[in-house]
Amino acid sequence: MFLIPALALLLSPAHAADPTDTRCYELRTYTAAAGKLDALLSRFRNTTVGLFKKHGMTNVGYWTPAQNTDRKLIYLLSFPSREAREASFKAFGEDPEWKAALKESEKDGKLTDKVESRFLTATDFSPTAPVAPGGPARIYELRTYTASAGNLPKLLSRFRDHTVELFARHGMKNFGYWTPAAGDPDADNTLIYLLAHDSEAAQAASFAAFRADPVWVEAKAASEKEAGGPLTVPDGVKTLNLIPTDFSPAK
Repeated sequence: MFLIPALALLLSPAHAADPTDTRCYELRTYTAAAGKLDALLSRFRNTTVGLFKKHGMTNVGYWTPAQNTDRKLIYLLSFPSREAREASFKAFGEDPEWKAALKESEKDGKLTDKVESRFLTATDFSPTAPVAPGGPARIYELRTYTASAGNLPKLLSRFRDHTVELFARHGMKNFGYWTPAAGDPDADNTLIYLLAHDSEAAQAASFAAFRADPVWVEAKAASEKEAGGPLTVPDGVKTLNLIPTDFSPAK
C-alpha cells in the first residue's frame, strides 16, 4: 500500500532527471575589485547577460553569497557542447557592444581581481527543471563534496538512490547535481550541487528533519559499512548560501 505514493513522488516533475543531459555547464566565480561589486553587477545586468544569450549561451543563474565579504559573483551557464562554448565566448569577446561596455565600465580601473571557471557535467540524477524561474526569491545553497579515495561512485549512488528523494521529501528543491568535467584534476572525487530553500529557517528545518529521517540514517550507515568508512574525506563537505541577483533567471 506504500508503493503507489512512493511511485507518484518519484515521477513528479520536481524529481524528474535527464540521464541524457550532455550539455556543457560552466560555473564561474568573479571576485570584484575593492569597491567595484556594484559596478560589476550593473555591467552584467545591463550588458553581459543579454550578450551571453545573443551568442547562444544559456544563463542558468546568477548569485552573490549571503555573506559576501569577499565581493563574489557566482553564476552558471550551459552550452550544447564544449565546442559550442568556445565559439560562443569567441563571438561574445568580439562583439562591438561588449567591447564598448568593457571599455566604458573600466575607465576607472578593472572591475575584477580574479575570474575562476570550472566545467561541469550533469549527473544522471540531476533534475531537468526542478525550480521554476520567477516566483518568490529563495535561498540557494551551493554544496561541494570531496569523496574519500575511490568512493565517488558510491557517493553518487547514495544520492541517486536515497539523498535526492529525501531532500525533496523534507522540502528542499533539487536544482542541479554535477561532477567536474573530464580533465579536471578533481573529476574523480568531487560532487557539486545546488539546492533551493524558501528561507534560511526552512533550510535549517529541512536539514534537521532529513538527518533524523530513519531512511537516511539507515542508508548512510549501510553505504559507509560497504565502503569501510565515510564516503567523504574529513571536512569534505563545503556549503555556501547564495542570494539570486535581480537579473538571475533562477530566483
